[in-house]
Amino acid sequence: MTKYTTWFLLFIACTLFAQQQDSIPKFSHFTTAEFLLGKTQEANSGFPDTGLQKSVVLSFGKYQDQNTDEWAYRLKHPRTGISFAVTDYGNPEYIGYSASIIPFMEFDFLRKNHKDLKMHVGVGASYFTNKYVSVPFPLNNIPENTNRAVSTKITWAFDLFLYYEFIKKEEASWRLGAGYFHQSNGHTRLPNQGLNSFLFSISRQSNYNYKKRKPIIDTLTKPVYTKNTQNYFTFRTGAGINVLSEKVNDRKGVYSVAASYGKIINKTFKIGVGFYYRFYQHYYDYIKNDGDLVIEQYPYFQDNPYKYSTNYGIFITSELLLGHIGFEVDLGYNIYKPFYEVEWKLNQGFYWEFTNDDGTTEIKYVLGELDGYYKLKKAVSARLGLKYYLLSNQKSPESNIFIGVHINANLGQADFTELSLGYVHRFQFKRKK
Repeated sequence: MTKYTTWFLLFIACTLFAQQQDSIPKFSHFTTAEFLLGKTQEANSGFPDTGLQKSVVLSFGKYQDQNTDEWAYRLKHPRTGISFAVTDYGNPEYIGYSASIIPFMEFDFLRKNHKDLKMHVGVGASYFTNKYVSVPFPLNNIPENTNRAVSTKITWAFDLFLYYEFIKKEEASWRLGAGYFHQSNGHTRLPNQGLNSFLFSISRQSNYNYKKRKPIIDTLTKPVYTKNTQNYFTFRTGAGINVLSEKVNDRKGVYSVAASYGKIINKTFKIGVGFYYRFYQHYYDYIKNDGDLVIEQYPYFQDNPYKYSTNYGIFITSELLLGHIGFEVDLGYNIYKPFYEVEWKLNQGFYWEFTNDDGTTEIKYVLGELDGYYKLKKAVSARLGLKYYLLSNQKSPESNIFIGVHINANLGQADFTELSLGYVHRFQFKRKK
């Protein structure tokens, strides 16, 4: 997982550029047919040669201009929807094809000066027909064309696009687009290099009314909200999965608890600080099973396997509340994560083939070095994902529960994929004059 936090912050920043709609459009919904061309980048040395990447996308969306919820008002009435895509990466034998389903949001971008520019952000999942399959050692048996980008059939999918409407009519418009598409599995199987694609597109967006019994009225009065804040407290518990290394590539649990406190601004923007605690089953089993690296370099881990299999830290959290849905991004600092030193050495090393004095050939694994990049990744944690709330945040309920699915990362690299359950308590609601 690379640069997810950057994209999410861009997504939030885009809302600051959006300006309020001048009038309500005549249509409530839209469909978009899109064709994309581009190139997927090499995920690793020896990555298969690829031709043009080609995608066909069909999207179904809704205009939020008649939505009277406060989040729609604060975000200047974005468009929301879901996309279905089929992609050919230019090498069916080694990479195959993918089918993606991606919920998205779309904003007017720099509306005052460029009314025809749209910013599109989506988060979803992809299914691949091909995946990486490990091959036996020695190294000479590994084929030259090895796709180490995707090692699971199902991956996360993220896209970020900028569109320009070059032909705009009442019932339909034609758009040119350029953007970025990323897919990876959230560290649920290694290797997890991920696919990164840069694409150009042409699309036709058709507008229509979902209910045709009566037309939309342009002069419909929209509510105007005053500024408001509310303090909150959240507690959550989570169960995730990850793998330790390519050699120890079975999925095991990561269990966590966390609590945070902060403010909800205008029923839409949620910010706060918190503390998390995690236990890694892979770490514990490696210590208990007398893993080679523990025996050789970290024998004191065996004095208390549970302790050295844990991780705790502090974090800053931000969330965009859209009724029942929440888009969340956290940035944290790992106060304690001792076993990550072992994990780093196992994953950042390489196999070295050498010849002995007697002419025999051996293969030795050289452990990764604890460099400055290691220190940064050990220190910085990140978390990105989606939540579903039982009660709509528009109603500011005093108590609410949610379920969430998130990717947790060491800096920009995926650590584990997590399913969580949580509780939110809100305190006194305050309106600002």
